[in-house]
Amino acid sequence: MNHSFPAVVIGGPPHSGKSVLTYLLTQQLRDWKVEHYVLRACPDGEGDWSQEAPPDTVRLLRQKGQFSDRFIDRVCRGLAQRHLPLLVDVGGSPTPDQERIFDFCTHAILLAPDAEGLAIWRARAERHGLAIIAELHSTLSGQDAIFAAGAVLRGRIAALERHTAEAGDVLVALAERLRDLFTYELADLRRHHLDAAPTELAVDIEQVVAWLNADSAQRRLDPAQLPAALNYAPKEALSLYGRGPNWFYAALALHVAPHPFFLFDVRLGWTSPASFSLSPSAQVAHIVWKITRHRSHTHIELSPGEPYLDYDEICGAELPQLDAGLGVVLSGKLPHWLLVGAALVYRSHPWVAVMQAQMNDIAVVVFSRTNAWPVGDAVAVDGNS
Repeated sequence: MNHSFPAVVIGGPPHSGKSVLTYLLTQQLRDWKVEHYVLRACPDGEGDWSQEAPPDTVRLLRQKGQFSDRFIDRVCRGLAQRHLPLLVDVGGSPTPDQERIFDFCTHAILLAPDAEGLAIWRARAERHGLAIIAELHSTLSGQDAIFAAGAVLRGRIAALERHTAEAGDVLVALAERLRDLFTYELADLRRHHLDAAPTELAVDIEQVVAWLNADSAQRRLDPAQLPAALNYAPKEALSLYGRGPNWFYAALALHVAPHPFFLFDVRLGWTSPASFSLSPSAQVAHIVWKITRHRSHTHIELSPGEPYLDYDEICGAELPQLDAGLGVVLSGKLPHWLLVGAALVYRSHPWVAVMQAQMNDIAVVVFSRTNAWPVGDAVAVDGNS
C-alpha cells in the first residue's frame, strides 16, 4: 500500500454538498499551486465540469452508475498507486464492502446536515483509522462559522450549491489545513515526476502557460494560443506534464505523431495514450458512442461504458470508422489518455477537433490538413457547420 502521499476522504450523507465542497477545495488549492488530484471514488460521473459547465450541459453529461466489486477494486488500485496527494470524493451511503476504499486513505473531512450524520461518518472514519481533519455542519442558508479551530476543524458551511457556491472563511481555513498536509517542495515534486519521464524531451504545461502569457496576468491556455504552443514543441518523442485542457493534450500528441507521446496520469504515472483501431463494424464494449453527421464534420461523443475505465482493457479496442472526407469532432467525459488515443486514431481525417464540457458546444481544432480549419479555430457543434 502506498501511503507516501496523503489521501483525504471527503465523506458525508447523500446531498450534503460533498462534490461542491471538493470542487471549491481543489480550486483553492490550485490557486495556491498545491499539487494534488481529485479521485472520484463513486460512480456518479461528476468532475470539475459539473461545476463549470452550463447547467443544461451538466444534466446531459451527468451519469449515475452503480458500485460493483470491479469498480471498487479499480478505485483501490488507483489509490494504492497514487503519485500525488489526493482528495477522494466518495459516495454517501457506502456498504461495508465499499468501505474497502477507506483502507487505502489516510485522512477524512466529514460533512453532514445534522449531528447524527456526522456521528455515523465519524464512526466510519475511526473504524478505518482515518485521521479526521474537519467536521462540518452543511446548511442551505445562513452564514459560515468556525466553532473550534483545534486539531479537528469544526464549523458550519452554508450554501454548497452547484454553480453558485463561493469560498468563505470555513472553506479557506479547511484549504489551509490541506495545504499544510499536502505541502511538498513543489519544485522537488515536479522535478521528481519530470525526471522520470520516458522521453528525453519533457514539457511542463505550467512553463508553456508562463511563456505564452509572459505579458499578461492570464494563467490559463487559450485555444488561440495553440499555433504558438505547437511551435514551442519540436516534432519528436515528447512527454507532457501538468494540468491542462483535453484539447491541448490532443494537439501536442497529434503534433508529434507518429513519434511516441506520453502523459502523466495520477493513477497510472507516465503512460501513453490508449491504442485504438478503426472498424466499420466496431462493437460497443467498454466505451459507448453517439455519432452525429454535420456538413463539415462527424461529431462522435464517447462515453464510458462503465463507471471506472481500466487502461489495459481499453487498449486495443475498436472505434467506429467515419466518413474519411469529413473532419472529426470528439467529445466526452473521459480521461486524457483515452480521448488523446481517440484523437490519434482519427488523424487521417482532414481535421480533428476536441470539445471540452466547460466550453458549451464549442470544439477546438487540434489538428488540420486544410487551411479552411486551422489549428486553434473554434467549431460550433450545433448542427450548423
